[in-house]
Amino acid sequence: MTNRSRSFRVPDKPSLDGIEAKWVDVWDESGVYHFDRTKSRSEIYSIDTPPPTVSGSLHIGHVFSYTHTDTVARFQRMRGKSVFYPMGWDDNGLPTERRVQNYYGVRCDPGVAYDPAFTPPAKPDPKRQVPVSRRNFIELCDRLTAEDEKVFEGIWRRLGLSVDWRYSYATIDAGARATSQRAFLRNLARGEAYMAEAPTLWDVTFRTAVAQAELEDRERTGAFHKIAFHRDGGEPVAIETTRPELVPACVALVAHPDDARYQDLFGGTVRTPVFGVEVPVMAHRLAEPDKGSGIAMICTFGDLTDVTWWRELQLPTRPVVGWDGRIVSEPPEAVAAAGGGEAYARLAGATVHTARERMVELLGESGDLLADPAPTTRPVKFYEKGDKPLEIVTTRQWYIRNGGRDTSVREELLARGRELNWYPDHMRSRYEHWVEGLNGDWLISRQRFFGVPFPVWYPLDAEGNPDYDSPLLPDESQLPVDPSSDVPAGYAEDQRGAPGGFTGDPDIMDTWATSSLTPQVAGGWERDPDLFERVFPMDLRPQGQDIIRTWLFATVVRSHFEHGSLPWRGAAVSGWILDPDRKKMSKSKGNVVTPIDLLEKYSSDAIRYWAASGRLGADTALDEGQMKVGRRLGIKILNASKFALSVAGEDTAAEPSAVTEPLDRSMLATLADVVEDATAAFQAYDHTRALERVERFFWEFCDDYLELVKARAYDTASPAAASARAALLIALSALQRLFAPFLPFVADEVWSWWHEGSVHAESWPEAEEFRAAAREGDPAVLAAASEVLRTVRKAKSEAKLSMRAEIERVSVRGKNVNHVRLAGDDLAAAGRAARLDFEASDDTELQVEVSLPAAG
Repeated sequence: MTNRSRSFRVPDKPSLDGIEAKWVDVWDESGVYHFDRTKSRSEIYSIDTPPPTVSGSLHIGHVFSYTHTDTVARFQRMRGKSVFYPMGWDDNGLPTERRVQNYYGVRCDPGVAYDPAFTPPAKPDPKRQVPVSRRNFIELCDRLTAEDEKVFEGIWRRLGLSVDWRYSYATIDAGARATSQRAFLRNLARGEAYMAEAPTLWDVTFRTAVAQAELEDRERTGAFHKIAFHRDGGEPVAIETTRPELVPACVALVAHPDDARYQDLFGGTVRTPVFGVEVPVMAHRLAEPDKGSGIAMICTFGDLTDVTWWRELQLPTRPVVGWDGRIVSEPPEAVAAAGGGEAYARLAGATVHTARERMVELLGESGDLLADPAPTTRPVKFYEKGDKPLEIVTTRQWYIRNGGRDTSVREELLARGRELNWYPDHMRSRYEHWVEGLNGDWLISRQRFFGVPFPVWYPLDAEGNPDYDSPLLPDESQLPVDPSSDVPAGYAEDQRGAPGGFTGDPDIMDTWATSSLTPQVAGGWERDPDLFERVFPMDLRPQGQDIIRTWLFATVVRSHFEHGSLPWRGAAVSGWILDPDRKKMSKSKGNVVTPIDLLEKYSSDAIRYWAASGRLGADTALDEGQMKVGRRLGIKILNASKFALSVAGEDTAAEPSAVTEPLDRSMLATLADVVEDATAAFQAYDHTRALERVERFFWEFCDDYLELVKARAYDTASPAAASARAALLIALSALQRLFAPFLPFVADEVWSWWHEGSVHAESWPEAEEFRAAAREGDPAVLAAASEVLRTVRKAKSEAKLSMRAEIERVSVRGKNVNHVRLAGDDLAAAGRAARLDFEASDDTELQVEVSLPAAG
């Protein structure tokens, strides 16, 4: 408890205007949020802060969830912890590339030579982008992200995040690149990372592989086409497909092993329509007898089920869709051998959509289209950032094992999920459903430019072909490296691309392959072992529910393999932000709101109040009404604190021993309960309950207690005045500290009126200190007196009397009448009652009768 007496510096007209700029500078200069790395691990609370994607602007959803985290950081700091709270920037990957392309009017072309004097077009045209070298493109990415980071940091400071900016990092900086490459090399050495040539989900627009976690289903219209496969000496076999353009890629037909209609076909062959390629008819449990004709064609590759059938039935590959989303120019060997080359030529080079139309024409001409196409709507897989349906192409990619194909690893990762403390607990089920539903390992390579390169080269044989089975790897001491410009040990630059020389791996890591290492990047793994030992495993991972499957799970995978532990003790998962129509906000829907106008309109503390009113895991609507409530609360704290300080007087010390009166002790006993409840709520990661409890007490304190004691406190001749004054200052000190995690600007502003230093460097209130000051005070005294006072006010209001009007008598009867009697003098003064009558009764709750003055 703060017992210091200070000279008051209360402004004449307290205001929220300009409060952020004032305190942001003060906090920065004082270093009040600096992490003290001399503390032991038990004295430290570390947070794995989400690094926002620096590819545009922050939106109100960021403000919402980051405020939640900041309340926790502030609470833990006031509880005596040294809080490790860094801020990162997620600045590599596709979103940044797209922003740079549009902002500068350029596109990356690795075949273009580097131009050290390159200047972007004065008037960029996103539709006519200038080709630039990879190095020039990356320099532009670095330049734009640096500018965006400054804007983001300005908003975070304006919001009042208590971040230690000395520990900022970026997922593309040298430290993050070295950490990512080191972790990959160790995954590779242990066999957890591997390269494989396999069917890959592919975005034809961005020409890059896509991982399972980046998929989303979108409803698309299409049509079922009923087409005929032929067999010797029998009726044609009809199949129904929405992708007739893949007939040249067909490698088999498949039906369920128990389907009686096709028993005589199993083990035999049929010929594809138009192309005449002989393919086997096989049985597989995934075939659906009640879907269409019950028999389907297996193509390499139309969807993920095709991949499963292809793998389990050990079928050949006949790919026809290229990386650009067009039908490849040369037909599969089997098509050419069967004489289908001429028909295939009508498809070659066409987009998938056009090839579908042309294939339908070919089927009609050959008589193999057995019915008019039947319209349908079906879910189609898209890259979450893409505009066209994904294709499946065969590529060489890097993977990390994640339990998708290894039961033992899956069980280990499920066990990690059960070790983790989830806030709220039901979010654990989302993690488990994701892990249990994995059907493949984590694809971590991307065919893009701005990202962490794989630290791998390959020797070239005498013909200049890469030997992928004998990769050339750097020593960890050399990291970070860029294989496109650095040279492996034992080689010279002039051997790059030459027979007998080497070539660098052209791919970069998926952005999650770096973001999955944020505890290691921020904590200085291998770079600063002393720091890492003090902060890892971290205490908290705050994040959104939509990236449990990506960021949270991937981070667990990396930590499990590298450290044999969880990366943090707990995960706090925020809900969605909804627009006023209760629809989830997203950039794709165009309903995202940026925060700066709201911050300026209502104040940062008001926006924080709205955000903190939303519980973890609960969807919360953007509600300017709540922001107005938050602004009113901030103004009330300023004005009520000014009033309380004026009542208390500058010569008053907040000494517990000075509190002698039952009403004052009752208020402090009530305050002790509030502190206890708010502390328990924060410890359970329920910031909303803590805020609700503190706010409710504050309004009762203002509306009831202040009114009840102000006459006594002003009466310096009264021996009980010192008790009221001391109690006021004790409560005011507690309230400013209790509000500090939520409304940090207002709390520090009021604190500065009568204290030196920052409220954010003070200790969180302890319930016992107020119970000691209350000396067995009974909360029921304040509650009962407040109830009577409210009844008096209501009676005056209904009689259209001023609250300052004198009244003749107040009669109080009931079980709690003695509680009211203990506050009788204060109640009479606050209600301006000439007389108070009390009647004890065991058979009734508190009853109050107000005798108003006769009408004049």
